[in-house]
Parts: sequence; structure tokens; C-alpha cells
Amino acid sequence: MRHLLVTLRRRYCNHPKPLIQRAHYKPQKPQPPPAPPSPPKPPKKPAKFSLHGESWEDPYSWMSQLNDKVAMRHMDVYMEQEEKYIEAVMSDTERLQSKLQSEMASRFSFDLSTPPLRWGPWLYYRRAEEGKQYPVLCRRLASLNEEFISHKSPSAGFDFTSGQRIEQKLLDYNQEAERFGGYAYEELSEVSPDHRYLAYTMYDKDNDYFKLSVRDLNFGTLCSKPQADRVSNIAWAKNGQALLYVVTNHDKRPYRLYCSMVGSDEDDILLLEDPQENVYVNIRHTKDFQFVTVNTFSTTSSKIFLINAADPLSGMTLVWECETRAHCMVEHHQGFLYLFTDAAKEGQPVDNHYLLRSPVDPSPSLRKWESVFADDDELIVEDVDFSYSHLALIVRENRVFKLCSVSLPLPSGKGSFHLKELYPQFLPLPSNVTQISPGPNYDYLSSTMRFTISSPVMPDAVVDYDLSNGKWNIVQQQNLLHERTRVLYGSASSGSRGEKSPLSRVDEVNIANDNPWNDLVEYYGCDQYSVPSDDGVVVPLTIVYSHHRRKEDQSPGLLHGHGAYGEILDKRWRNELKSLLDRGWVIAYADVRGGGGFGKKWHHDGQRSNKINSIRDYICCAKFLVDNKIVQENKLSGWGYSAGGLLVAAAINSCPDLFRAAVLKVPFLDPTNTLLYPILPLTPVDYEEFGYPGDVEDFQAMRAYSPYDNIQKGVHYPSVLVTSSFNTRFGVWEAAKWVALVRENSIYDPKRPILLNLTTDIVEENRYLHCKESALETAFLMKMMDL
Repeated sequence: MRHLLVTLRRRYCNHPKPLIQRAHYKPQKPQPPPAPPSPPKPPKKPAKFSLHGESWEDPYSWMSQLNDKVAMRHMDVYMEQEEKYIEAVMSDTERLQSKLQSEMASRFSFDLSTPPLRWGPWLYYRRAEEGKQYPVLCRRLASLNEEFISHKSPSAGFDFTSGQRIEQKLLDYNQEAERFGGYAYEELSEVSPDHRYLAYTMYDKDNDYFKLSVRDLNFGTLCSKPQADRVSNIAWAKNGQALLYVVTNHDKRPYRLYCSMVGSDEDDILLLEDPQENVYVNIRHTKDFQFVTVNTFSTTSSKIFLINAADPLSGMTLVWECETRAHCMVEHHQGFLYLFTDAAKEGQPVDNHYLLRSPVDPSPSLRKWESVFADDDELIVEDVDFSYSHLALIVRENRVFKLCSVSLPLPSGKGSFHLKELYPQFLPLPSNVTQISPGPNYDYLSSTMRFTISSPVMPDAVVDYDLSNGKWNIVQQQNLLHERTRVLYGSASSGSRGEKSPLSRVDEVNIANDNPWNDLVEYYGCDQYSVPSDDGVVVPLTIVYSHHRRKEDQSPGLLHGHGAYGEILDKRWRNELKSLLDRGWVIAYADVRGGGGFGKKWHHDGQRSNKINSIRDYICCAKFLVDNKIVQENKLSGWGYSAGGLLVAAAINSCPDLFRAAVLKVPFLDPTNTLLYPILPLTPVDYEEFGYPGDVEDFQAMRAYSPYDNIQKGVHYPSVLVTSSFNTRFGVWEAAKWVALVRENSIYDPKRPILLNLTTDIVEENRYLHCKESALETAFLMKMMDL
């Protein structure tokens, strides 16, 4: 080191002038920033349309001409340009996307196993195998695993004490992926009541339908029959000796019902075929496997037939019908049929579901259905589930969800009951519950039922409730406080005893001192608001935020909405949103009309010609967030999935200056053309939801709210990221057309790009792609907010 310093000193002593001068250095002029990338411009081929005396022109209708090879070549080129454009626009966020993707991936459970589900002598579960993309379906004898903790104990199903393998692999979905071109997506899966066979349907990507297979669980081999294509429903009969299944036509309408004797060489028997284009067939078995119910429904009628599962070829008996489309589910319990429905009562429409019962024996002419519960405007029954000994009820009082059970059988000959007369046992729940979903609950003879409890500030909790004594166990829930998954099974869970009491005495369960729920209320807040819409109707608004990161009147916000099909808005905790919450964002959920959870009228008031109400509700909630300084002005974003994309896009058309950015995922953006000239098969539900173009009133309403038909000209639009997939019921062309027309009509601003992101796979089925797409969406929102 000393020698090196001496050498350097001598060198600089021989050159007293600064080295900079000797090099004649001249400072470089600052380089101008690179020009922003230009958005693609697809070719315009105007086509004219007319209906009900109204004419319009569509410059991008060619994008949906799937049988035109020239048009599809243009579409391929355009999609490649869109891919390059979004890469260029988002290139400065690559490091951010990588960081976000790592954050999100770290919050996912690496343990893909499902909690074991007991049915009869077996414990059924799915588990992941290291290094493989898809899980395997397994089972073990419950008698050998009374203290079953996880699929890893004993390791890989091998008991080192006895030297025996106690796990039975039933179905390896990685092998199924090899059967179906590297892709494994299961729609239906039913084990026979004798536990001998597994019937399941896998998606055939090349043919775009679900294929039925039956596997013999004793030998692990595929049965030669039944095997069928385009299967939409399955139900076991004859204690597993017969399988009933429904197939669809080429328009994906379920219309034929078959019965197949497993292992028989005889042809499958056609039990029902409905040729009417607007009638759909659906089947399910009762939980005791004594009957198979056959539902046929259209926009104008609903019927339920009963098949004796012991003799499925003996014919069908009509047990219920009504003259409107209604949700109907029949269950059997100890000689009584129970019907859970929202059909009209005595010709008068009802706002919510109700429960009826009737003896199973009477002939159709003598059958009489009686209400189980007396009408109670303050208590709404949202869902029911039966076991041999108990009836479980998911109820709602205003916006508060509760879970309770009553003993079976119910007293007979006493007419309808008020719920408190049956001494319901209310079961413990955490705070801020927004949804309670019944589990599979296959074991009809067990008093234990499984439910998934959801909250905006708590990862989903899978809970087993023993309805006979009120004890409960959390069998699976992620623990984000340690950024890992805590999986609880059996004795590892917490328990509590419910209290039987009249309804008026039931209070919220106080679990503040001993909280086993793994909720995040210490770190994240959840507030409820009631927002008046334009017509005075009060719209529920839920906001979630970080206690420590949120800043008054300085927080950016993301407003979710859906408002269609009577579906409950998904307000569950989502791990990917934690990245925004921890950066000070407010996440809001607008329960606009057209959605579910607030009665049938709430849905009706946001469908067809009333769809404009959904859009106005959403806009009022957006303005409420800004006006009340919950979200900073000019920092509000919108988010909508599928029909929710229509909602958000229509709101942007109405108030483009209200939003800074928006994310539209596989959105429905062109209802006029899609419903008038359907390219992909549609269902009666789609027309009932958005309107029939043949009806003048529906058509005019549709034209008034359609996002594609109401893009404003000459104004600034917010930044929008539209994601679409080639595997979606709303075609890619809808997203492409809307993006192209917004760019054409609005004022171009490179700081407010309109982006189109396309995927080839179903993202939800691939955890890596899910994290990648969520990271892109989050980075886009942050970039557009200049954060």
C-alpha cells in the first residue's frame, strides 16, 4: 500500500495542472427526455346498424368478426402493438412491479392444502406437492387420524410408527393437466355416497367445454363409462351405482339429462330433453342422497321435479312450479321437503328468500307448501343448510350478518314460527363480517358444519361449528401479522360455547380480550357510511384504511363496484390490496343497486331499464369520498370486474374529471352490440340483467348507459388500464373497441394513457400470474397518482 501511494504522489507531482483541464472537458448539454410512446391506431372500418328507428355507426365492429381471416390478422397485429405500448408506458415501473410482486407473493400461503373435510369414515383434502403446479386430491381414514393436524403429519401420509402408508391419492391434477394439454381446471367434483367412485369434470381448452370422467377409487383407474362432453351438472343415485348428468348444446344451454349405470355396457338413458331455447336444466342431490331434484327454469317459469335416487328410472314427479324465474332449492329431511326460494307469494313479489315445507308423500294435486318462518322485516334469512339434527341459518339484521342454528325436526302442525320461538343458538363471529358462506358439509349425519367467514379486515376464516353444543374451531386462516400462514386443525384451534337465547337478547359476541380470529383491526380500520343517491335512496359504502398510514384529505383512494346479477359485492380481505393500504390508500366498496345482499328489490332497481341507478349510485359514492375528504381530490380511482367494468366505465363517461385513474378487468363494455348480435352464448340471466334489445324501453335504456356508446368527445379522460383474457365470456374485442374509441374521441394526454393488457390464461388459477397482474395494476395506479 505504501509503494502504491508513493507512485501516485510522484505521478501527480509531475503534472501540477488539474487533470480536468488537460482533458479539455466540456460539460454536456442535458438531453431532452425521450418522447412518450404513441398509442396504437387500429384501422377503422365503419359499419352501420339500425333498430327501433335509431341508427348508429361502429368503426371497430370488425374486431369481433371471428370468422373473417383478414380481420383476425389485423387483430393479431393490433394486439401485438398494444402489448408493446403497455410495456413502453410502464417501463419506468419495472422495479416497482418487481417489488410489489415480491410483497404480494410473500403474503400467499405456500401451503396449498385444504383443511381436511370429514365425511363418513374418511378425511378428504387437497394438498400441493413440491415443485408441481397443481394439487392432488387425497383421503385418509378418520379413525387413524383423530388428532389430524395437517397433511404433513404423518409426513406424506406415511406413519413411521406402524410402517404403513395411510394416505390414499385419489386424483393428481398434474396428470390431468397432461390429459388436457398442460392445463387443469376442474368445475365439478362429487364422491359417490359409498365412497367408491369420484365423478368430476375437467375443462377441455381446445374444445371449450367440460369433459366428464369417473374414477374408481379402489383401483385408481378411469371407468370406461360414463364419459361425456359438455357436462354442466352431476348427481349420484342408487348409492353410487348410477350417475345422473346434464349436457349442454353447442350454445352452452343445459338441455339434456342422462342416467348412466357405472360399469354397465348399456347406453346411457335419456331422462329429459327440453328443446325450448330459453329453458335451462339443472340437477342436485339432496343431502341425504334419497332424491335428485331437477330444476328447469326460464325467464317466465320455474319448475322442480323429484327423482327417487333408489330408482332413478322410475320417472320424475313435479313438486313445485311458479310463473316467473325464481331461485329454488329443495332439501329433504325426515319425510318433509323443504323449499328455499324467492318466488312470489300468492302472486305478490317478495324481496327476500323464505323457507317452505311440505310432506314428501302427497300427490301433486294434494301437495301444500307452508311457510316455516313468520314474516319478519327486521330479520332476513340469507341462506340455509341442513344436517340430520340441525338447521343452520345465515341471517341479516340491516347490514349485520349472523349465524345461528335450531334443532331438527321442527314441530309439525303449528304453522309458521318466529325464529325466537325455536330458541336459536347464535354462534360466535368476528366484527365487520360481510359474508358467510356454507362449506361443502357433505356429512349429513354430523352435527358439525363448516362455514367461511369473510371480513374486509380479516383473512377468510374456515370455521367448524358443532351445532349440538356451540363449540367451534378455526380450521384454516392466514396469519398476516407474521407474514405467513397459520393453518389450524382440530385441537390446535380455539373454542367457545354459544348461548341459547331469544332473538331479542342476542348481542354481538365480545371477543376483544381473547381474539383467536387473526383479524387486523389493530392496524386497519373499517367504517360504514350511508350515502344518499340522486333519488334519495341510501347506498351502503364501506371503507378500509390503515390506522397509521392514512392522512386526512391526503389519501388516494380506490372505489370498487359491481352492481349486477344480484351478486354480493366482494368485500373480503385481499392480500394484494395490503400494498396500497400500507402506502396510505383508502379502499372503498360501493354496494350499488343491482347487486345483492339487500333484497330482491335492490337487485331489480339496478337492472334492465333501471341500470342507470347503479351508475348514479356509484358516482354519488365517489363524490361522497371526495367531498368528505376521505379521499384527496383528484386522487380517486375506480375498479370494476366483469359487469363491474361496465359500471365504472359508464361512471367515467358521465364524470371523467371525477376520477384520476381506473382499472377495468375483463369488462362488459358494449352491451348494445353484444346483446343484439351475440357472438358468445348468452344466458337468460344476461338479458334479464341488462335488457332485451328487442324491447324498445330496454333498448333505449341500454343505449343511454352503454360505455361504448357514450364516450365523450373533446374532454380529458382519466388513465385507464383495461385487462382482458381470451378465456372470458365477454370477448377481448369489447375491451379493444372501447380502448380504441376512447383514444380517438378524448383529448390525448400522454400522462393519462389508456392501456390494454391481454392475458391468455385464467389468471385466478395461477398464483404467479395473479401476483404479476396485481402488481401491474397496483404499479399503474401508483404511477398515475404520481406516488
